[in-house]
Amino acid sequence: MTRKAFVIGHPIAHSRSPMIHGHWLAEHGIDGTYERIDVPPEALEAFIRSLPRSGFAGGNVTIPHKETAFRLVDSLTERAERVGAVNTLVVEGDRVVGDNTDGLGFIAHLDHSLGADWPERAGHRAVVLGAGGAARGIVAGLLGRGMRVQIANRSPDNARSLAALDPEKAQALPWDALPEALPEMGLLINATSLGMVGHPPLDLDLAALPARAAVADIVYVPLETPLLAAARARGLAAVDGLGMLLHQAVPGFAAWFGVRPEVTPALRETIVADLVGK
Repeated sequence: MTRKAFVIGHPIAHSRSPMIHGHWLAEHGIDGTYERIDVPPEALEAFIRSLPRSGFAGGNVTIPHKETAFRLVDSLTERAERVGAVNTLVVEGDRVVGDNTDGLGFIAHLDHSLGADWPERAGHRAVVLGAGGAARGIVAGLLGRGMRVQIANRSPDNARSLAALDPEKAQALPWDALPEALPEMGLLINATSLGMVGHPPLDLDLAALPARAAVADIVYVPLETPLLAAARARGLAAVDGLGMLLHQAVPGFAAWFGVRPEVTPALRETIVADLVGK
């Protein structure tokens, strides 16, 4: 029987997830499909309620549905409950389980790009820009690796809400206070849409970051954002957003199709070629 999965969002035409999962389906010779489905916010509840009768094994959830899906699923994994957002749905009988693999994907990409000892080299200090669904997964992942995290967001209330994940190791940072905080940070992460094609650039001077610092951006269109270009110009380690997208997809594919895939150079090259082609 053909196994079916999906990615939902609004809009959704830009998603590269079908290319990722299609690559793995072909690589493993699996009889399966993975499709884009545009679901406007007002239709999300009905869509999730229909999943046990739909023939889908599950799917991914992207902007703007991650936090709403959290409230609509029948049950949550421990990490999704901790994060407060859902990016992966798994149909189990007549129930829909919500998971969050953003943090797993981000941390796996840091391990791959910087080496497993990056928390020590970063002095266990990070600043995260943004407080949305992706940022919540990232902050939870950082806390799980023993990092102390400051969260800067244009909306202070959202930053404080995210810092409540661990009040001893996380705190909200006023956006205007970023320049003063940077000298203490070994890792800076842009978890906003600033710098993405069609969005304003992230206007941030990196001069105050220490020479050992690394800079990561979850934006992958363009692959080399102005933030990453500025980091490289300073000689800092720079981590693009594509790896997070690739690594976060692994647990979902395993749940829907029964095989745990690997993020290989060939997969990355396939997606990069598509990004460059656009």
